[in-house]
Amino acid sequence: MALAFACSGVASAQDAPAQPLASVDELPPGQEVSDTVIELAGWVVASKDNQGYPFAIMDKAAAQVLVFGGDGRLRGATPALFGSGIGDHTAPGVAGLALREIPGRDRTTPAGRYVGGFGPSIDAGRVLWVDYDSAVSIHPTATGVPAERRVERLASPSPEDNRVTHGCINLSPSFYEQVIAPTFERGGVFYILPETESLAEALPEFANSRATAEPGDGKRARASH
Repeated sequence: MALAFACSGVASAQDAPAQPLASVDELPPGQEVSDTVIELAGWVVASKDNQGYPFAIMDKAAAQVLVFGGDGRLRGATPALFGSGIGDHTAPGVAGLALREIPGRDRTTPAGRYVGGFGPSIDAGRVLWVDYDSAVSIHPTATGVPAERRVERLASPSPEDNRVTHGCINLSPSFYEQVIAPTFERGGVFYILPETESLAEALPEFANSRATAEPGDGKRARASH
């Protein structure tokens, strides 16, 4: 199972016993978790890059979010909606624009490592900011624009239709309340994998550790639910 594999990868990085399965698993049956995500989780804990804070890894290509506690234990995994624009950049001044004013090409979820936490917003109350400067946050799926079919897209087993937001990360309300809100109450670290940039550009320290490590066997773990 992918989640069991992810946990054991983190545990081996700490030379600790295998961790239990995540308590909240919303990934579609049979959906894979990439080697890169598993390696990144292990590296974060082994290198203490999260400095003891909880962390999340976001894979735009697979439309997945995996959440870990500060101890490296997997708290949950879920499908997610990401920015409709393909790319890893943040357009200058985008945080000051109304949603409808953001050009389609700039409705991106930027890649990289971010330190964030809960804070106020102008129009949505208290939100979990991933990166305040680029106005990217995590919040429950909204239903305000029926034509966007966000709830249906999130429920779809394929990641192909999960690109619809203005850049924020949308999750199911149940996962947000059960996992996100309590895990990141005091903030955390967020890692967003790139889709057009290289790992060296988006996550240079992780990429460097990967380049100097022995190559793996290339296998991918498969979830079964």
